[in-house]
Amino acid sequence: MNVRELVLDILLELSRGKEYSSVLIAAVLEKYDYLDGREKAFLKRVAAGTIERRIQIDYVLGQFSKVPVEKMKPLIRELLRMSCYQILFMDNIPDAAVCNEAVKLAKKRHFQSLQGYVNGVLRAVARGREQIDYPDRRTAYREYLSVCYSMPPWLVDHFCGAYGEERCEEILKAYLQSGAVGIRFQDAVGEAQRERLMEAWRGQGVSVRKSPYLSYAAIVENAEGIRSLAGYAEGAFAVQDVSSMLVVEAAGIKAGDTVIDVCASPGGKALHAASRLAGTGRVIACDLTPRKTGRIEENMRRLHMENVSVRVRDARVSDEELIGRADVLLADVPCSGLGVIGRKQDIKYRVTPESLREVQELQREILRNVVSYLKPSGTMMYSTCTLNPAENEETVRWLCEELGLETVSMARELSEALGETADRGYVQLLPGIHGTDGFFIAKLRRRGQV
Repeated sequence: MNVRELVLDILLELSRGKEYSSVLIAAVLEKYDYLDGREKAFLKRVAAGTIERRIQIDYVLGQFSKVPVEKMKPLIRELLRMSCYQILFMDNIPDAAVCNEAVKLAKKRHFQSLQGYVNGVLRAVARGREQIDYPDRRTAYREYLSVCYSMPPWLVDHFCGAYGEERCEEILKAYLQSGAVGIRFQDAVGEAQRERLMEAWRGQGVSVRKSPYLSYAAIVENAEGIRSLAGYAEGAFAVQDVSSMLVVEAAGIKAGDTVIDVCASPGGKALHAASRLAGTGRVIACDLTPRKTGRIEENMRRLHMENVSVRVRDARVSDEELIGRADVLLADVPCSGLGVIGRKQDIKYRVTPESLREVQELQREILRNVVSYLKPSGTMMYSTCTLNPAENEETVRWLCEELGLETVSMARELSEALGETADRGYVQLLPGIHGTDGFFIAKLRRRGQV
């Protein structure tokens, strides 16, 4: 099987807009599981990298092709994109090999008449890559950010407007460097066992470092597959970003509490809460479809969590049984996902200003419903994985003004390094600044409760 042809098919399928790249890549890797490790790594890197760097690649192709990228035949466009990615970003592959393989693929896919064109464009890119005329950083800074970090111009404007130009560049740079995976050790796993597991991972060639924010969290890189790590099958740890762990850390969960997670899949926070309860209390984890709740149940079994019940529920529809039951309500609602672009590269091409408004309306519909699940003295943890103030700070103001809630300081539970706003009841975590996904956390309670 020609691995480059598999990459080409992934890109063509993605261009139809019916599925996300992570799903397509995972499906191909599963189907062709017999490929060796190097071939799998090559497939994943070229497919994901081509998607991630699409704007920059198209800019470069525009300088070397007489045919504009948008006017190219779809197969030729994706073939040139993936080949250009290899030339620009993979030094270990000879340019001649990239060009030759692209020409062979064009012929195999019945584009013999365009073999010369493909060869000519790619060889021109290889010869001229040191002289590419990128936008000037001093005179066209935002265009420079858009092209060199492959971010749509309107999103560059959005991040610059929300966080300033300097911080925007740090965020964009972090998206292109994202590859670390968060690990949460179960509360029952003591410090000595954690150290033994991390040492075993290092022996497998994995880079491991401890989180600066949580003693039970670690960050791993260069892992061939998380499932292969020592302790995974035994349920010693969960895969979870530190930003998500901080939600449960700040919630102040106590023994015997009832915790309701209304949008729980894949179960990171719900199962973290269950671990924190140490066999007491109850976690009720809900999500919209059996496929989503199935992911929670899978993780629940592996982590040996028995104080969790999983339910298929639409968070927009009231569940009478849950009204007034939550000591802690976890509301990690659907969002635009702008904080996890580094992990899900195609988000930046799919999201629109209109979709930002639509998701904000969905969030408020959910929140109007689930706030009734709080006990009078209960705590709501509102969170999103986005960098959109309209979904974050503005929604917190709306919760306070429209639903009778007030923010609660998280300064005691969270590190000072996460920002001074923790004392005001919310934090915005930024890629490149905090070393986590882009994530928003707010802690609230009913107004007047202590």
